[in-house]
Amino acid sequence: MFMKTHNGLFQLQYLERLGIDVWVRRQCEVTRQAPVENTAGRASVERPVQLGATAEDAADIQQQERPLTEQAEIASLNWEALRERVEQCERCSLHETRTQAVFGIGDRQAQLVLIGEAPGAQEDLRGEPFVGRAGKLLDEMLRAIDLSRETVYITNVLKSRPPNNRDPRPEEVAACEPYLRRQLELISPSLILALGRVAAQCLLKSTQSLGRLRGAWHHYGPQATLLRVTYHPAYLLRSPADKRNAWQDLKHVRQRLRDASPPMGVAP
Repeated sequence: MFMKTHNGLFQLQYLERLGIDVWVRRQCEVTRQAPVENTAGRASVERPVQLGATAEDAADIQQQERPLTEQAEIASLNWEALRERVEQCERCSLHETRTQAVFGIGDRQAQLVLIGEAPGAQEDLRGEPFVGRAGKLLDEMLRAIDLSRETVYITNVLKSRPPNNRDPRPEEVAACEPYLRRQLELISPSLILALGRVAAQCLLKSTQSLGRLRGAWHHYGPQATLLRVTYHPAYLLRSPADKRNAWQDLKHVRQRLRDASPPMGVAP
């Protein structure tokens, strides 16, 4: 295959130097990028076209393009269509073991979005993020800064529970990321609060420890949304001594929200 492609390139370059026009129906991937037709609201995707491609080559290209096409479709969905897509999702193997997908809950116009790691056993049964003891502690954390579940939006990096609550795998995070990005695009929050190490590392594409990621403002996504990192409520139940540090994180979030909100009676 290398010799065939190399020789084809050599022949084209040789004829071009001689001033001879060469017309081919397809060109080598190093000479042209052919855009895929933009239909049904899908974003156009560029793909390489190989000279003399076989049926197997075409099938490989189609397989590689499918995830890109799916991401473009997801990026165009409205809220209800996005929820339905998540509920029916089979982009990774977690759909085989989950009870149901956990989309999220709260105000779809919230200024603050809280993002955890993945649904646990109780969340998987109820279809709602952060329930049980960890959920109650999260409610208390929100009340401490004058917020509630009804005034924020709460979701997870993964929409399906990993078996035995294990850490998400890279391919699972990649499969769910288009859903989370679209949620955030539709909500357009001022701030994101990442709950726990795994959520923080996934959102920030980082391998740094939670201790290093805490205590600073980060940015997430194309809109460079401000992001703060704090402890997961389940961790705080096991390590109550760190609640003092979590309170410091929450105070920074509260102050940012106040700074972003116009005074009463003043139009934004």
